Amino acid sequence: MSKVRANRVGEQIKKELTDIIQRDLKDPRIGFVTVTAVDVTGDLQQATAFITVYGDDEERKKTLQALETANGFIRSEIGKRIHLRKTPEMSFTFDESFEHGSRIDELLRKLNQEDK
Repeated sequence: MSKVRANRVGEQIKKELTDIIQRDLKDPRIGFVTVTAVDVTGDLQQATAFITVYGDDEERKKTLQALETANGFIRSEIGKRIHLRKTPEMSFTFDESFEHGSRIDELLRKLNQEDK
């Protein structure tokens, strides 16, 4: 498979996954979740969804557990919405880039204040 197709499928999964989390999942453990990216392997067999969760570490853990519990439902919904021969296996991981960017922003702000 071409990487271009894998990227297109990843973007479509991201769109559908966001919709499923916002509209279809009713688990109270799921907080405010943003799907930042979906990385799909070249053979379209595996997909990793990168998410950010608003809240503390406990809320992040609960949200990740709820998403893992609903993984079968999510995968079947994606299969219904995106017509592929085989729906990729889904896994979820936290997107650390937001926290990393916030940390860099905080450090730059402190340096700027020290210069004044």
